[in-house]
Amino acid sequence: MNETEFHQLVDAQLETLEEMIDNSGADIDYESVGNVLTLEFEDRSQVIINRQEPMKEIWLASRAGGFHFRYDGNNWLCTKTGIEFITMVKTECEKHAGEHIEWED
Repeated sequence: MNETEFHQLVDAQLETLEEMIDNSGADIDYESVGNVLTLEFEDRSQVIINRQEPMKEIWLASRAGGFHFRYDGNNWLCTKTGIEFITMVKTECEKHAGEHIEWED
């Protein structure tokens, strides 16, 4: 994958994530600055998501630790656990929010 394809794939994934947050009604604020998307919760905790161009990965940092996701041709998968990016974000958001979130598919 070249840089342009990488950026298009990451942009699409992050747009999907932002739409999911908006549609969930959860109290999650998000801000995108440069290559970093910050999700902030009521208790001021954060989930930080950023694109790592040199490695062609998406990185996620939360209370649970740091995770790297690589595109396998269909999905962004965690290099440690094999969990899909959106699934991991949903899980981490619920942990940080301290409640179940109704996600739309």
